[in-house]
Amino acid sequence: MKIGSMISELRKKNNYTQEDLAEKLNVTRQTISKWELNETSPSLEDANKLAKIFHVSLDELVGSKNILEEKVSNVERLAGIIIKILKVIGILVLIYMIFLVLAVLVFTVF
Repeated sequence: MKIGSMISELRKKNNYTQEDLAEKLNVTRQTISKWELNETSPSLEDANKLAKIFHVSLDELVGSKNILEEKVSNVERLAGIIIKILKVIGILVLIYMIFLVLAVLVFTVF
């Protein structure tokens, strides 16, 4: 179960409206709605507050996939993409420099 579904389920089980829960966390009702729709995820601090409010462990709240692990995997994916882009740029710069050196050599010979 995704964290949004778990938040919604626990909120309803505890008879809280989105507004009630938002007040307890000092966030907007729209933030709660976005969490429940899995448009965004609560920060680790907010997730910890939610777990305390609902009297569940953080593991129970987030289910099988830890929020921190999810954020780390997103950062790792982004880093991998950036490394690939940098490799391509490096190869292009190297090819450009080789052509530049060859051009200088050709023009100095003639």
